[in-house]
Amino acid sequence: MIYCKIIYGFTEDIHSMAHYYKEPSHTFSEYLLVPGYTSPDCIPANVSLKTPLVKYKKGEQPAISLNIPLVSAIMQSVSNDTLALALAREGGMSFIYGSQSIEDEAAMVARVKSYKAGFVVSDSNLTPDNTLADCVALKERNGHSTIAVTDDGTGSGKLLGIVTGRDYRVSRMDPSTKIKEFMTPFKKLVTAPATTSLKEANDIIWEHKLNSLPLVDDNGKLVYLVFRKDYDNHKENPQELLDEHKRFMVGAGINTLDYEKRVPALVEAGADVLCIDSSEGYTCWQKKTLDFIRSKYGDSVKVGAGNVVDRDGFMFLAEAGADFVKVGIGGGSICITREQKGIGRGQATAVIEVAAARDEYYKKTGIYVPICSDGGIVHDYHMTLALAMGADFIMLGRYFARFDESPTNKLNVNGTYVKEYWGEGSNRARNWQRYDLGGKSKLSFEEGVDSYVVYAGPLRDNVEKSLYKVKSTMCNCGVTTIAQLQKDAKITLVSATSIVEGGYHDVILRNTNTKV
Repeated sequence: MIYCKIIYGFTEDIHSMAHYYKEPSHTFSEYLLVPGYTSPDCIPANVSLKTPLVKYKKGEQPAISLNIPLVSAIMQSVSNDTLALALAREGGMSFIYGSQSIEDEAAMVARVKSYKAGFVVSDSNLTPDNTLADCVALKERNGHSTIAVTDDGTGSGKLLGIVTGRDYRVSRMDPSTKIKEFMTPFKKLVTAPATTSLKEANDIIWEHKLNSLPLVDDNGKLVYLVFRKDYDNHKENPQELLDEHKRFMVGAGINTLDYEKRVPALVEAGADVLCIDSSEGYTCWQKKTLDFIRSKYGDSVKVGAGNVVDRDGFMFLAEAGADFVKVGIGGGSICITREQKGIGRGQATAVIEVAAARDEYYKKTGIYVPICSDGGIVHDYHMTLALAMGADFIMLGRYFARFDESPTNKLNVNGTYVKEYWGEGSNRARNWQRYDLGGKSKLSFEEGVDSYVVYAGPLRDNVEKSLYKVKSTMCNCGVTTIAQLQKDAKITLVSATSIVEGGYHDVILRNTNTKV
């Protein structure tokens, strides 16, 4: 309520007090899960971590679901095409960072989509008149041992033969030898029509004991290659996140400034999902970006928005057409938004309130808009807590930055191996678009730091270990799905003293001789 009074000729507005929350906001570390009944069938092997990525209507299935509830953050130091491939193999999704040129981001997306999975457009091609030296150089450059020989040296030319490592010996042949002299010619190849299904192609590969099968059209032009190795890899990685063409799925970050050019380029490159990358999402600029995408593509392009920390922010983005909503401001390990600007909220409290808003919206509209918890994950058990509190999936930066597949340098600092890790709000990233407030000014102050994280090894080993903990904890809670966890979990707030009690105490550690 606003009152108005006259003081010395001036009009003064007297406002009611700002809104104060009755309870303090909390982090994940301030909560614990209380065990439920564990039945004989409640074992980690029976736990499903499948979860919706994008919105869907009641009674329908989401257009895209994740096989594990993990996505990688939209950060230069985390999400490139290498990490995207590794995470998709495990069943999650990376969001390629948008703080680079439109062309470079689109190229990263395209590399993921064209990677050897299912039907592959050949990117290693030569003509019959190329030489052995050309062949060796191409293999060193692309890393592919299978080279298609076509009339024009392209991946869509008339197929004349195939060269693999079995067709030549560098130590025994003249580098100037023409490819046509040692390639396996077309007449000796086993090929299949371009209309062949992936299952049929794999059957042919097994029947003829092939390493690869070229698919050609009626004019003999190469259309795709199907590789035996991809079939083997899929058997080893049954959780792979694949699209309808058996290609790895990948997301991409966008901003609220150049979206009219960036979005079409990323869609053309094959991005499965987009996400507006912003430190704060309850803005007119995000609605404007969503309006553009909906007017141009309808619902065919999936796009997430955020970040928000309360009911109002969620409702705004859900009604604006977001396919999922990211939750979290200032909770990331390299984020200093709260310190610099004094805005944000404890991550646990934010997830709890936004999850309640999501359920309210679903009850009112029949549309389920998934939420993503972004930030605040320090320990593996925080993942389980985030899911239990209502998050459908979790976005992680520091966690993935530690692995071999992240794009940063691995260094030895004082005898410890580390990897570089910096925030998108740091001067190193210079991602000022992420903090856009409608102007064109550059980054005027930092909201992120430049740091190191302790190197942890391969992504696969670490993700497998972390998710086994999640599954084990879910079994302790008596559930085998994320939906059951969100419905049946019992969560208790803990005191500062009980947090200390939860770690080791009153013992002398053998490796340090230090009493704790």
